[in-house]
Order: sequence, then structure tokens, then C-alpha cells
Amino acid sequence: MLVGVDLASSGSSGSLLFDPALEELGLLAQSAGMEPVARVACRRKAPDPSLFIGSGKADEIRDLARDCGALEVLFDQNLSPAQQRNLERHLGLPVNDRTFLILGIFAQRARSHEGKLQVELARLQYLSTRLVRRWSHLERQSGGIGMRGGPGESQIELDRRMIADGIRRIQSRLSRVKRQRATQRRQRQRHGMLCVSLVGYTNAGKSTLFNALVKAGAFAADQLFATLDTTTRKLYLGCAQPPQPILLSDTVGFIRDLPHGLVDAFEATLQEAVDADLLLHIVDYSDPHHIERIAQVQTVLEEIGAGDIPQVLVFNKVDAVGPERRPGVLRDTYEWGGSWVPRTFVSAHSGEGLPGLRQVLCEKLFPPPRESDVPS
Repeated sequence: MLVGVDLASSGSSGSLLFDPALEELGLLAQSAGMEPVARVACRRKAPDPSLFIGSGKADEIRDLARDCGALEVLFDQNLSPAQQRNLERHLGLPVNDRTFLILGIFAQRARSHEGKLQVELARLQYLSTRLVRRWSHLERQSGGIGMRGGPGESQIELDRRMIADGIRRIQSRLSRVKRQRATQRRQRQRHGMLCVSLVGYTNAGKSTLFNALVKAGAFAADQLFATLDTTTRKLYLGCAQPPQPILLSDTVGFIRDLPHGLVDAFEATLQEAVDADLLLHIVDYSDPHHIERIAQVQTVLEEIGAGDIPQVLVFNKVDAVGPERRPGVLRDTYEWGGSWVPRTFVSAHSGEGLPGLRQVLCEKLFPPPRESDVPS
């Protein structure tokens, strides 16, 4: 069962981030191998400290879950450990939140050693705050001369130490990975190679476009977070004199309310975007909420320190829109944040607009010399 709570104030028109149909949460659940059987959306001025949704709505969800045969309840918002524990007791079902769901998908999709380390680090950091729920079957005992706590407290402390040790080990390994990537970037800079990173909302078609540009054969599918591991290939544009390749990197997709633990854990991967000379911001033009998606990606870019890197907006999936939304021209500019950003319309699937995208890359990376720079 999918549950969403609109926490906008009663006088507002609603939050742009709230999805009343819970479509994205449903796609996330399906990506994790689950099947949504019911959806419940409600509105509150503020979360209930104990049950997040209040006891009345919790009773309603419990009855509906029983009628629908739901085996788990997923919340679109992040729950505190206490709220999660109280909801499980009240509903009599496992309760998880958006962060746990995304972590599960990442764990399924990570392929490289680095990706698996990053996911495991985020998972341990998430679990470290929820040990009281995992060990609630062990009672904390007290009483008797010299007794301080009981077996439950001892088990919790032991588990905390094990998780803390695991976090330190993984952080040490990721530090080595980060140093290796930094060394590779310095080598590329010494050779004067320009770097372009594909960024964008998950399932915007980044990997399909990456394959269309460099024939990489990277995994691409119509699902959220199909690709987690960064892939880098050389791209020859044919406009540089003398001819020289650039490096094109396909990075992990973003999503609204991306857990901070994942942002921190994927620092080594996201660093490819931070150190890029140019960002290709891929947008799913067929998504009716694509304007909000652009804003959400920009928020994450600001958070990781890539907000000031030059961008080109690439409106992908132009072949998936109706005739009334087909652009009159495939290249123009788009106003965003008080400035004008180059924009190009493409279809990574059919190849439409790709020559224009290559031309934009040439103009941004290898601009023609100005008259004042030409020797007389």
C-alpha cells in the first residue's frame, strides 16, 4: 500500500513536490519488485509526532490494507525511527519509507565495486538510526545489585559498534577510490581533455542518449535508476582543430527528495559532474512535470557544488509528444534562474536532433576564435 501526505498549509494551493496520485512512488515500488495494490493520499498541516498521519488515518489505512491484502506499507515521505516503529505496531504490517525503498533499488542495481560500497555505506548509515526498532523484541531489564540494563541494551550496543566499524571501513575504501579518481582527472587535465557529464532526473533517457552518442552499449531501460555506475567514453566531435576527443560521462540519475545519505555516499561518483567542463542536463520532454524536474535536478547540483558549471538543456523524447507540443525549431535558448541557457530538442531513440546536439557541443567546447585573438 502506498501512502502520501501533503504537508502544505491549508491556505496554500499545495506543494509542487507532492504527488497526489503517488505515481513516482508506485514506479519506485515496481522497480524494487513490488506490486502496488492500493494508494492513500491525505493532507495535514504538520506530521503527527507519534504516527505521522494521526490515529484516525492510521485506523483507516489498517482496515484498507487488510481488505486489499497488502503485505507492506510504503510512505512517500521519510519517517523517523519512532514513527516507523509506532506505525508497525498500529498497522500490524512492515512499514518503510521512501529512503528505504530507494536504498533497496540501489542495492539491486549497483554493479561495480565502487557502486556497491557506496550503497552499503548509505544503507548502514540509515540502519544506524533504527536499531531500536530492529531489536525491540529484546527487553531492556533493570534491577538487582550492580545491574545496568539487560540483554536488549547489550545487543543494541553491540550492533551499533558493528555498524560503526562497517561505516569506517567503507569510508576508508571510498577515500581510496576518491583519490584514484582525482589522479585520473589530473591526468586528463594534463592532456588537455575536456569533460562533459550527463545529468538529469532518473529515467530521462541519459543512458540511451549516451549510447547514441558514443555507441557504448551501456545498460538502458525504461525504469527508475536503471544505471547507477558512472561510465566514461571518448567522443569525437570532428570540429576541433587539430581533431581531439572529449570525455563523455553517464552519471546516476537524480530524484526529488534524494536522501542526503545517498548524496554523501555517492560523492565519488557525483564528483564527475562537479569537475566537468560542461553539463548536459537531460530532460524528459514527455513528462508533464518536466519543469519541476528541472528545478529538482538544479537543487541537487547546487547541493553537490556543481551549480555554476555551464549547462546545455537537452529536451529528450521529443518523439513521444503529440503534434501540438512538437517544437518549431530543434535549437533555441531557455530562460532559467535569470539567465538564458542553450536548449536543444532530441530523440535518443530515433536519433532526431543528435546532429544539432553535436553542433552545440562544438560551439560550447571549441568556440571559434574572436577577431581580437586572430593574429594580424
